[in-house]
Amino acid sequence: METKDLLKKVRKIEIKTRRLSDHIFSGEYHTSFKGRGMTFSEVRQYQYGDDIRAIDWNVTARYNEAHVKVFEEERELTMILMVDISGSESFGTKNQLKSEIVTEIAATMAFSATQNNDKIGLILFSDQIELYIPPKKGKSHVLRIIRELIEFQPKSNKSDLSQALKFLSGTQKKKAIVFVISDFIVEDDYEKTLKIASKKHDLTGIRVYDIREEKMPNIGMVEMEDAETGEILVVNTGSKKARMSYEKHYHEKVNYFKDIFSKCGSGFVNTRVDESYVTKLLSYFKSR
Repeated sequence: METKDLLKKVRKIEIKTRRLSDHIFSGEYHTSFKGRGMTFSEVRQYQYGDDIRAIDWNVTARYNEAHVKVFEEERELTMILMVDISGSESFGTKNQLKSEIVTEIAATMAFSATQNNDKIGLILFSDQIELYIPPKKGKSHVLRIIRELIEFQPKSNKSDLSQALKFLSGTQKKKAIVFVISDFIVEDDYEKTLKIASKKHDLTGIRVYDIREEKMPNIGMVEMEDAETGEILVVNTGSKKARMSYEKHYHEKVNYFKDIFSKCGSGFVNTRVDESYVTKLLSYFKSR
């Protein structure tokens, strides 16, 4: 993509997602994710009405006068966007590809975090870590993230969520707000790594999918290419058994996503490319 076209596309996404984050998401994001961590601020003399559970008994014994610990809400947080850029994200049968919706969602989340003066980091993954941008503040940083989401070309078309979650746990030592954006049609078992990451971070999975992925159409003998492996298969879509097998495999992956995220105490959102992701995300934020 030429620089001029890239800048035009970045600007278009910025205008759309910035408006959403300014007027809709920033307040909901703040309410949903702020105030979950408390940091020690100071010790002061006990005042009438203070919670007795906050009394610092060591300081009280030293001065022979009641003192309490004061905590402050953590104001500055870190958001990590983990984005699946494997081959299956290039699929789309409606107005947009899955990858385009993924970019919009990530940009909206990033601008919402910027409104609250939070740091934003990016992990692009396939079956390896394709790109890591450490957390940083500022509009120019967000625009860089959007540029990478638009034009980055992965080395691999396969996907491995476990590897990405291991990388997250290894690089982010402090608690972060993490959004994993993917179609979650991955072959690896990621329960163990998700459980470890969820204990440390506030983690949400956002599944972006296309309606045509749910069922195989009956259109006779068709050559199909696996977007992640490149394997070409001749499939008899007229076979009821083949269609049912495909549908069963697809729903197994979707149910695994929902079950494992719930089991690990993480949130999840499902949004179709032809639906409003704004409505889905707002509903999720309010439910928290």
